[in-house]
Amino acid sequence: MSFGGDILDDFDKQRNQPQYSVVPAARGLLVEDRATGFCGEVVKTDARAVTLRDRNGRDREFIYKPGGFLIEGKPVTLVRPATAPAKVGQKRTASGSVAAATTPRARLAAASRIWVEGKHDAELVEQVWGDDLRELGIVVEPMHGLDDVVAMVAEFQPGPDRKLGILVDHLVAGTKEERLAKQVAGPHVLVTGHPFVDVWAGVWPRVMGLTEWPDVPRNVPWKEGMCAALGTDVRGFWPRLRNRVSTYADLRPELVGAVEQLIDFVTSGPGGE
Repeated sequence: MSFGGDILDDFDKQRNQPQYSVVPAARGLLVEDRATGFCGEVVKTDARAVTLRDRNGRDREFIYKPGGFLIEGKPVTLVRPATAPAKVGQKRTASGSVAAATTPRARLAAASRIWVEGKHDAELVEQVWGDDLRELGIVVEPMHGLDDVVAMVAEFQPGPDRKLGILVDHLVAGTKEERLAKQVAGPHVLVTGHPFVDVWAGVWPRVMGLTEWPDVPRNVPWKEGMCAALGTDVRGFWPRLRNRVSTYADLRPELVGAVEQLIDFVTSGPGGE
């Protein structure tokens, strides 16, 4: 699918935002949500959000967002804390879950599916969540674009035993992606996404030794322009970028949360068994 100038405008705004200190959301940390003024200590975290408890015992959940919280009056970006070390004899998967003690037997694929927009999205999901998905029997399939998603969902015929999760690039208000997502979402279809122009941008640039991804002129496709600025090309750069991702911590929390929501959705109830 092609992206219009509005997407590049949004991406430019993201890159030009102030850089905030990154702070792990450790249990007991006292923080304030900047948008609402809700103040409390961290009592729970997951890949998508942090739960705060105020002095009256009320709990509220807040999505991770750049500079979205205050600590001692200073804006910070909260992130999911590093996973606790595995016990002796245990191993962790790239997603942070405990790996099976023995090699799991091959199992039939579940009826439920996760769809992503393209090949690179599928490879990145495999890089981080592949072990978990194989153990659950969940298959990730690239759609090769979002334009035909309404017809594709109708053909898939989702139901209670056949759930469908869809990961969408650039899922922000007012876009074509948002309109299509609303058309297909339902009790057995969950659409999540991230705000980035491409799934590549959901990888922290630090994995490639960069502080930010290069600027790309509006009239140049983002991947090609970014690679040109780095003196490489898409075919040569992608394997290097993908292979530098070793855990979920190498991905932006917006992307991690979106994928983990889909995994939870398609594996809950009969459709994930």
